[in-house]
Amino acid sequence: MSAKTGEAALERAVRIYERLDARRTEIDKAENYFGGAQTLTFATKEWLDKNGARFNGFSDNWCATVANSESERLAHTGIKYRDRGEGDDGLDTYGRKADALGIATWDDWLRNEMDAQQSQGILTTLIARRSFVSVWSSDQDGTPQYEWEHPANVEVDYHWMNPRQRQAAIKTWLDETHEFLLLDDGASLWKWRRSREQMTDAKQAQTAQAKQRQNGTTGGWDAWSGAGEDTWPIPNPIGEVSFVEVPNRPMLRGEPVSEIEGVMPMQDAINLLWAYLFHAADYASMPARVLLGTNPPMRNVLDESGNVVGQSPITMPELNEARMAVFNNENAKIDQWDPAQLDPFTKVIEVAVGHIAAQTRTPPHYLVANKGISNLSGDALKSAEIGLVKKAVEFQRFATPALRDVHRLGHLVRGNTALAEATRFATLTWANPEIRSESELADALVKKKSIGYPTKYLMELDGVSPTDMLRIERMLEEERAADPLNHALRDLGGADDPAGGPSALPEPAADRSSLGS
Repeated sequence: MSAKTGEAALERAVRIYERLDARRTEIDKAENYFGGAQTLTFATKEWLDKNGARFNGFSDNWCATVANSESERLAHTGIKYRDRGEGDDGLDTYGRKADALGIATWDDWLRNEMDAQQSQGILTTLIARRSFVSVWSSDQDGTPQYEWEHPANVEVDYHWMNPRQRQAAIKTWLDETHEFLLLDDGASLWKWRRSREQMTDAKQAQTAQAKQRQNGTTGGWDAWSGAGEDTWPIPNPIGEVSFVEVPNRPMLRGEPVSEIEGVMPMQDAINLLWAYLFHAADYASMPARVLLGTNPPMRNVLDESGNVVGQSPITMPELNEARMAVFNNENAKIDQWDPAQLDPFTKVIEVAVGHIAAQTRTPPHYLVANKGISNLSGDALKSAEIGLVKKAVEFQRFATPALRDVHRLGHLVRGNTALAEATRFATLTWANPEIRSESELADALVKKKSIGYPTKYLMELDGVSPTDMLRIERMLEEERAADPLNHALRDLGGADDPAGGPSALPEPAADRSSLGS
């Protein structure tokens, strides 16, 4: 590889790195707000100088509620291939063969613990606008290796005319001594590294140390090869950029959206109102006594002989402790200032939280418990969740092509181009974002069964995973085989199954990676 080519690759990687580095501040801010690390904002400088330190670290964190309420309803649960006859590519995906292909694809997903990784990745996507999934080959057996990547570490470069076409991607990461930069241009993987800045605290968690950056510098990169790598750059056996972006509801000619970006300024206002309320509670929540028509109570000052030589005022702590004072003045009166009303602060906070619910389509009963909704029926509460359900469905619509492409790249890792092509037209299944009770769901499934829906489809509606679906089908077949009526029909020369189905499912392939090849 010529030096000029390597220089061009580094120049391209640095250009993409600058774009990535520019958005890290925004990502850090959003994640800090989600975690409750919010600075007091909108207060005057004078008030902050006197009281700001007291409320340092306090937040009434609604950002976490907004993000969590949606992420809890999002889970990719399986993949289904089209039924079709054998074509020119030699891939037959008819009937149960299609089911077996879906299970084999899902096995690669589970092998990489993506059921857990997706929970982290989807939550980060909702907070930070996007996340990424990388696809590579395992060093041990060549199986696909999936990793859900943080948006502060990965950036994809798209074609200017066709923004759905990936042209290159970079990934950065840190260890104790270096920062690393990887460029994937579809044909090769280029790697560089540079010395990292001194860690501020070596006792910090590894995740905290990994967030430290080079303060915006882009130079100092040197070519680098990992252990066991004899060539530089490394050829990309997939033949495509191996990083896939998972966006959160992107707009045409616009960025994906963060679910909490609009919440953050309202969160600042709510935190300030709470600070004002606590401050007022200190000074004005108790009634203040007022003395009228007399001087403050005094005590006599005596000399060594017991003679009165003067007077000194009785201090407020002494009065509070004694709970009694005597005034030698017939005109003395006691009055009080009433305590301050703190309700105006809480009413404004309730309005602000209501605005958060409306703007983010978060059910109001998730945010304000028993405030105006204590007498609502279950149907009314369910209707209040429609906005959140639709938002979750909209996320699925944008995430499905990305995750489908992850599965497709996984088959390219195995060299199975026919199955990779079939994956372009596969259907991804998601957990139902609408929460229903077991009785409601069972009632709906029974009614669908009564009008002819097959059991397998009902299991999909019930959220059964592909692996458990096969297990349930086997159990049904065992029950049918043990049914005396089935034995009688066989003896009479009838069908194996009164329903006309096969008597047993085919045994799974010993090596599912060979399916469709």
